[in-house]
Amino acid sequence: MRNILELTSPELEQSVRAMGHQGFRARQLWHWLWRKGAREFSAMTNLARDFREQLTREWTLHWPEVHEVQTSGDGTVKLLLRLTDGALVETVLIPDRDRYTQCLSCQIGCPMGCTFCSTGLMGFSRNMTGGEIAAQVLVARDYLRTHGLADEVKNLVYMGMGEPLTNWDEVRRSLQILSHPEGLEFSRRRITLSTCAIKGKLGVFDAEGLALPAISLHAPTQEIRELLMPGAARWPIDELIETLQGLELKPRERVTIEYILIKGVNDSLQHARQLVRLLSHLKCKINLIAYNPGPGIEYAAPEPADVLAFEELLRKKGFTVTLRKSKGQDIAAACGQLKTEALNRADTISSKEGRIHGTT
Repeated sequence: MRNILELTSPELEQSVRAMGHQGFRARQLWHWLWRKGAREFSAMTNLARDFREQLTREWTLHWPEVHEVQTSGDGTVKLLLRLTDGALVETVLIPDRDRYTQCLSCQIGCPMGCTFCSTGLMGFSRNMTGGEIAAQVLVARDYLRTHGLADEVKNLVYMGMGEPLTNWDEVRRSLQILSHPEGLEFSRRRITLSTCAIKGKLGVFDAEGLALPAISLHAPTQEIRELLMPGAARWPIDELIETLQGLELKPRERVTIEYILIKGVNDSLQHARQLVRLLSHLKCKINLIAYNPGPGIEYAAPEPADVLAFEELLRKKGFTVTLRKSKGQDIAAACGQLKTEALNRADTISSKEGRIHGTT
C-alpha cells in the first residue's frame, strides 16, 4: 500500500473522491495529516468510522523513524532518520532565539561529489520522495513539542543531504505539500533552497517561485570550483553568474551566495578580491560560512582572523555579508557527518562480531 503522505492536496482530493467520499473529507484529512500531525487514521475523530477504516485498509500512514538523536551544547539538534527501506538520512534543527530553522535532506547521499562534503564523499544511493522530504518536518515538530523545546519550526532550508535540482520533481512535490495553506503553510520567504546550480534546472526552479534561491558557490574562480565541486563545475562559473543575473526576483529579494571558507584553499584576501570581481554585477547577498571539518576529509577550518579579514573586505566593497556562526560542531552537525559516524559504528560492530564468531 502507498503512504498517504506522498499525495499532494489535489491528489488527495482525487483519491478521496475515488473512494466514494465528498471532497471536503479530503480537506479534513489533509488538516489531520499536515497541521495536526496525526500518526494514525483512528485518531482523526471528526472523520466517519467507516471512512477511517477504509483509509486503514487502502493506505499506510508512515513517518520516518528517529534512529538517533544528538544535541549540541548550543541547542542544535540533529536527527538521523530511518526510512521505510532502511535508508538513513539526516535533518538538523538550528536554534535562533525562540525559534528553529530546519535543514532538510532530499537525497540519500549526493551525486555531486563535492570534495569538502561528507555527503558528497559517501556517493549517491537514491532520490527521496516528496512525502519523505516533507515528513521530516512532521518528525521535527513532534520532537520539539514532546521535548518542550518549541511549538513550531519557523523556517526551512534545503541544505541537507543531496542536491535539490537533481531531484527536482520530488522536491517540487515536497514544496507544494509544505506550502499548502491548510497544512504547514510555509511561505516562499520562509523556505530557502540551496543548490550547486544545475544547468537547465535552475531556470525551472526559478519559474516555479516556491522558494528563495541560495547558490552554493564556494569558489571565486573556475579552477577552485573544479577542485572543490567537480560536479557543479561542469557549468562554467561565468555562465552561472550570467544566468543568476536573469533570475526573476521580487523587488526586495536578492540571490544568496553561499561561500564556505576553507583554510588555504579559498580564504585569502586575494580570493576575496576575485569574488568581488565575479559578483560585481549581481544583485546578491553573501553568506560566509567557516568550514566545519568532517571525518576523513583533509580540508581544515580557516583561521578566525582570516574569516574576519575576508568579511571586512567584502563589506568595504559594498556587499551585504552575513557570517554564519558554525553550530553543532560537537555533534557532527555538518551535512552527512552523523550518518557517516553511524555507518562507521555499524561497520565496527559488524567487524567485532565477525571476529567473535570466527567469520573474519
